[in-house]
Amino acid sequence: MGKITHFVHQSLDGFIEGPNGEFDWPVMGPELSAYSQSLTAGADYFLYGRVVWDMMSGFWPRAEEYSTDPHDVAFAPVWREAPKLVVSSTLDGTEPGWNTRVIGTNVVEELTALKEAGAHLLLFGGSTLAGFLTEHRLIDEYQIFVHPVVLGGGKPVFHTPQRRMGLALTESRTFDDQVVLLRHEVAPASSDPLFQ
Repeated sequence: MGKITHFVHQSLDGFIEGPNGEFDWPVMGPELSAYSQSLTAGADYFLYGRVVWDMMSGFWPRAEEYSTDPHDVAFAPVWREAPKLVVSSTLDGTEPGWNTRVIGTNVVEELTALKEAGAHLLLFGGSTLAGFLTEHRLIDEYQIFVHPVVLGGGKPVFHTPQRRMGLALTESRTFDDQVVLLRHEVAPASSDPLFQ
């Protein structure tokens, strides 16, 4: 059985971007960069909602022209080659390029089939798709990286779900003496009293 891992950076006050859409605050030191490279190397697919896809596809295809940061330079060719899935009704029927397929309908069924086939999907950030997949209990693991910044508003990690769900903390660690990983796995529905 495969899985979906939600890989997301957040501020201490729980936002994934600032009040004006800022995403210039994540601290990618060498330890976190190495960890994220190992995480992406273990994924069969990179998974995005449309908003995050727009941000990623606007930067990574030509990242070396915009940045000399070692993390960016190392990840750019990985991103270009990796199989990618974008969940979007507005991109449905278009050809996004860069080894990417759009899932416009039957999202739950398509992602479930990939998991049942043994695929590991890595969901990058986003709140709408993450909330939707959480509601449908498709995310198996949350890897949330808490950065040393308070944004004072913006987009929260989840707009949904609107119900409680039991999780198990399976790991916590610090990278570069400043970013904290909180890694949680979803309790099976059969053992979660919230679902009985």
